[in-house]
Amino acid sequence: MSPISLPLDLAALRLAHDRIRDAVIRTVQWQNDPLSEELGVPLRLKLENLQRTGSFKLRGATHKIGRLLDSDTPPTGVVAASAGNHAQGVARAAAQCGLRAVVVMPSNAPLTKIQSCRKLGADVRLVGDNLEVAADEARRLAKEEDLAFLHPYDDWDVIAGQASCGLEMLEDAPDMTVAIVPLGGGGLISGVALALKLQNPAIRVIGVQTEAVAPWRTFLRDGALEEVPPGAHTIADGIKVKRPGLLTRQVIARYVDEIVTVDDNAIAEAIVTLLERTRTIGEGAGVVGLAALMQKKIVLAPDDRAVVVISGGNVDMTLVGRSIDYGLASSGRLMCVAVTISDAPGQLLGLLKTVAELGMNVRHVEHRRGELHVPVGMTEVILQMETRDLDHQRALLTLLATQGLRVRNLVV
Repeated sequence: MSPISLPLDLAALRLAHDRIRDAVIRTVQWQNDPLSEELGVPLRLKLENLQRTGSFKLRGATHKIGRLLDSDTPPTGVVAASAGNHAQGVARAAAQCGLRAVVVMPSNAPLTKIQSCRKLGADVRLVGDNLEVAADEARRLAKEEDLAFLHPYDDWDVIAGQASCGLEMLEDAPDMTVAIVPLGGGGLISGVALALKLQNPAIRVIGVQTEAVAPWRTFLRDGALEEVPPGAHTIADGIKVKRPGLLTRQVIARYVDEIVTVDDNAIAEAIVTLLERTRTIGEGAGVVGLAALMQKKIVLAPDDRAVVVISGGNVDMTLVGRSIDYGLASSGRLMCVAVTISDAPGQLLGLLKTVAELGMNVRHVEHRRGELHVPVGMTEVILQMETRDLDHQRALLTLLATQGLRVRNLVV
């Protein structure tokens, strides 16, 4: 495959990698044997969640700022709009150069990401309740305060910086056949796809979006972007991008082979799996590639060798517990039922004995009396339990039904 007509070739990508080499970490590319066995294919994880600032975004921001400072008219400061990862990348890259950084974030951005940007010395402005409003404000500030606007993905210098991730992937796994990459605005996958395809056109590059915000869903088929419904919500906020880039479209149209989507259930399960298998945290957007493999959204041949980019780990700590419980429930390892029993001594003990005999661990017990849906003389017991899988849960529901008890599964 010959290079498309754009200002990036393999030499430019390698030069960008050299420029940022001292400012970013060459993140580990870990072959995970248990996951490989589960998925039936040799699998490596490119752990960009261990990057400085916790995300691949530092690569593109560092390269862009370096290019600006090397220009004939270097800026006195930079401004960016971001819900978190791009903001932190810009803040750190600017601080390393002693450059002023203004970051415009939506007012509902995670508090941890806001605080991280401030600790890095950025001037954080909270504007609006979505990224589009924040971006408009950032562009206004760029003109008003004579700052250089740093786009999070639709910029050749940013794409070249992100390509360093792809160069490392192929250097560490020269036999790779498939690359699976999160897809939001398209900056990361554009860089990775260029880095890989310009060296080995046979490598398949697959992008993964969240089902709730999937403007790229049909792009490879008909070249059109889907409209994202207002108020779309996903735990993969880092790829919740409604306006994909114009430049990234050029690269994706030529160099990306397939685009798939995963829902929040699958993403939550992948967060749990990554935590269990690698003892590292991945944010929702960062683990969508792993989620797609776990859900068999991507067809791999037995002789394929896949590398999955875990693009970030900046998950809000208040969300971690909820995501873990969500993932456990989705995979059949957490169950919550409401059981109506006689409000008499010994009835609760009998119920708990039934649960114990099945080898389930009770995490929480709650009584409900006097509510309209609970008959007089009865009590409703809410049980939250740790279970092995969905079959284990079905065994409990079947056993309770044979005992004549009314049971409601509160998770499904």
